[in-house]
Amino acid sequence: MDGSEPLDTRPLNAELHSTEPGTATSNNAAEEAAALEAVANHHGSMLKRLDALVSALTQAVKTGNPVAEHDAQGVLLEWCETELLPHASAEEGPLYSGAGREPEGRLLVEALLAEHQAFVRLIEELRGASGVDAAVTAGAVRNVFALHLDTENRILLPLIVAAPGLSLVQAVEGLSELVGEAHVHRTRSGHGG
Repeated sequence: MDGSEPLDTRPLNAELHSTEPGTATSNNAAEEAAALEAVANHHGSMLKRLDALVSALTQAVKTGNPVAEHDAQGVLLEWCETELLPHASAEEGPLYSGAGREPEGRLLVEALLAEHQAFVRLIEELRGASGVDAAVTAGAVRNVFALHLDTENRILLPLIVAAPGLSLVQAVEGLSELVGEAHVHRTRSGHGG
């Protein structure tokens, strides 16, 4: 990623990017707060895991262990493909579409979509990198992802909770990619939101 190409702000998964207006199905402040907490907790878990994976790759590069480096890079790439990118695609559905229709959210959602495309490009770069280049690229994935999650937690999610006609509960309903498996199972069994 040399920075010369403009970032593509199209959704990673256009099928999930709903354009139909959403309606709030839950005006319950406690449910909205629980959904916000679930997403923020899932973000924290994802970032903690990514930190560990990037640290493992960086350490392997520092010690000059090519076998450990190869393994760490493979595990990191697998996590990106099975966790980070599906999470990003799921966000582009009801979570972003509702906020993107709000005057306060339109530009924010465009910026978040651009970050999703940056993830794709950085992951592709990581796939072809080795040694110090791999460690630096992995660090870039981690830093962009951390900033992305912080923006969502501090700006996007509160905007959705506060906007009339939007519901965070509805936006994340059943999407383990956004709230984690434990929250989805707890919600389905009726033991909390």
